[in-house]
Amino acid sequence: MNKRLRTILQYSFFLGLGIFLLWWSIKDLTADDKSHIKAALKNARYWLLLPVFIILFASHLVRAIRWRLLMQSLGYNPSIANAFFAVMIGYMTNHAVPRLGEVVKCTMLSKYENIPVDKLIGTIILERMIDAITLLAVFGVTLIIQPGIYSELMEAIFNSKPEPTAHKTISSTLVMLIAIVIIILVLAIWMIRKKKNFNDLGQLLKKIGLRIWEGVSAIQHLKKRKQFIFLTILLWTLYLSGGYLGFMAFRETEGYGIREAFGILSAGSIGMVITPGGIGAYSFLVEKTMIVYKLNEGTAFAFGLILWVAQTAVILIGGLISFVAMPWYNKKKTIEKS
Repeated sequence: MNKRLRTILQYSFFLGLGIFLLWWSIKDLTADDKSHIKAALKNARYWLLLPVFIILFASHLVRAIRWRLLMQSLGYNPSIANAFFAVMIGYMTNHAVPRLGEVVKCTMLSKYENIPVDKLIGTIILERMIDAITLLAVFGVTLIIQPGIYSELMEAIFNSKPEPTAHKTISSTLVMLIAIVIIILVLAIWMIRKKKNFNDLGQLLKKIGLRIWEGVSAIQHLKKRKQFIFLTILLWTLYLSGGYLGFMAFRETEGYGIREAFGILSAGSIGMVITPGGIGAYSFLVEKTMIVYKLNEGTAFAFGLILWVAQTAVILIGGLISFVAMPWYNKKKTIEKS
């Protein structure tokens, strides 16, 4: 299959998935739910979006500084400004074409800092490995402080109507079995298409495990390991704080705290991965998580939507500014040197 056609089909599929999830979020909304949405949006404290914007911009800056540390371990020393501009342009591009943003941000930084693109891509792979491991840690903390949260979330996703308590355990088990069957089917299809056996599957899992371990071990080669680990913790703390502040924006959610913030961080992170820019998926998963936390469906929908809009606005505004500012900044820097 032509590579361009495959890219178009992949993008169409994930965009379609996002639109489907958005439709699924609103298809069962009652008149009462819609009135809750209107009331929530009408009474929202929109001024609180300003600190949320600042936190989100700060998280992108921290990511740029952390990425710069990886480049310094390779012997390169790009400016923080160029690293930040590249990160924002990359995020903006990802909203249009998934994963293309990683290539674009490496290309942009390579252009102005003369760092080989392949080396930059290597740092991105390492970053993603570390983020994946950090996200697993977030899942773990969420599960420890809220046992059963994920099974309840799956029930909220697959069962729109409340169930009697006696049926919850059976429903949870059924949902888990369905998830396991889907995973098995995906693996089986992969094995048949690629003509692989169980030994190949084992080797693949082993290879993935080794790559993750290599990614973690690579931190040992950093000159500023403690700073890198600190920035990683700070990055995810900012993500967590953004959701926590988001609770304050709605009167109906102002009573929620860190426990619930971990829940929406876990669910929202998955939403950002599965569709371009999290369209549909982010607000859908956050909405379902808030329903688990006993928020009414209409307000939960409004809350998830506002959080997604805030994050998207930061990326689009920051990306557009960076797209203009990056050439200007480097032109000015060249003039100053000469």
